[in-house]
Amino acid sequence: MTTVIETTRFSVLDRSRTREGHSGPDALRDTVALAQDLERLGYHRFWVSEHHGVPGVAGSAPTVLAAAVAAATRKLRVGTGGVMLPNHQPLVVAEQFGVLESLFPGRIDMGLGRSVGFTDGVRRALGRDKDVADDFAGQLDELLAFFTGTSATRAHARPSEGLTVPPFVLAMGEGASIAARAGLPMVIGDLRSREKMLRGIDTYRAEFRPSVWAAEPYVVISGTVAVAGSEPEARRLLIPEAWSMAHSRTHGTFPPLPPAERVASLELTAKEREFYEAGLRGHIAGTEQQVADELETVIKESGAQEVLVTTSTYDREGLLESYRRLARIARLTPA
Repeated sequence: MTTVIETTRFSVLDRSRTREGHSGPDALRDTVALAQDLERLGYHRFWVSEHHGVPGVAGSAPTVLAAAVAAATRKLRVGTGGVMLPNHQPLVVAEQFGVLESLFPGRIDMGLGRSVGFTDGVRRALGRDKDVADDFAGQLDELLAFFTGTSATRAHARPSEGLTVPPFVLAMGEGASIAARAGLPMVIGDLRSREKMLRGIDTYRAEFRPSVWAAEPYVVISGTVAVAGSEPEARRLLIPEAWSMAHSRTHGTFPPLPPAERVASLELTAKEREFYEAGLRGHIAGTEQQVADELETVIKESGAQEVLVTTSTYDREGLLESYRRLARIARLTPA
């Protein structure tokens, strides 16, 4: 009997996290190599992210990195998770995706978020204020109008006009309503905040208005998934990111990912320990059977059509093995 997991698409967002002892350029090359591996395993799409001025993340130019990933793969859908629209002029974003779609027709996704620069210094460098995100819905409408040739500016995006690049909204806060009113597919997370995620999905479906981009709601749920031969092995994959997040919450800096073994030897303050333990909870992690059971539950609860896995860790071979095991669970078809 076919399970709900087998009828669900599985995709990956790689944040190009830097690792101790490895450079930013190494992280970007790791991202491209991972995309090639995941294409062979049968994953549906591969997305990259946008961060500015963050020491632990090398991915600052997602459309450039997406071009490298698309050039290194053959059939895998490639996109952004996402371009942070408030950081950019909609015309420029439309042009960039028009170029990508022209070079790699039928393979490009346009994932869009509403976050602005991480710090005051980055926002000043970008020429943006915090409140620019308040007009995300308007920026989204302006961007999409460049593809349909209906921009109120009367400017024309070349070569984008007339091309179809599937847009997705990364739903944070009111993002579910914005995606619904625009009639766009929605990406929502994270899996640790299950009740909040399900409320957002309910809002999205209730308010969805069909558009030229989507006739009906399309839900992508996102979060960390780690699969290994045992629970302790799966937990080991979670440790570097949990420690890095705990460090950022207590020290104000976001460091490269350390090996799990080094984290185990560290003396943590009570506050660091609190954030670290919280960072380890709520993810989908364990053996193949444990992960299959939990995925089956969350997919049924959410009615999602797709799962976007966002796992980051120091051990790249361990990460790839996790994706191999997940591909087996989902019965993906190898390329």
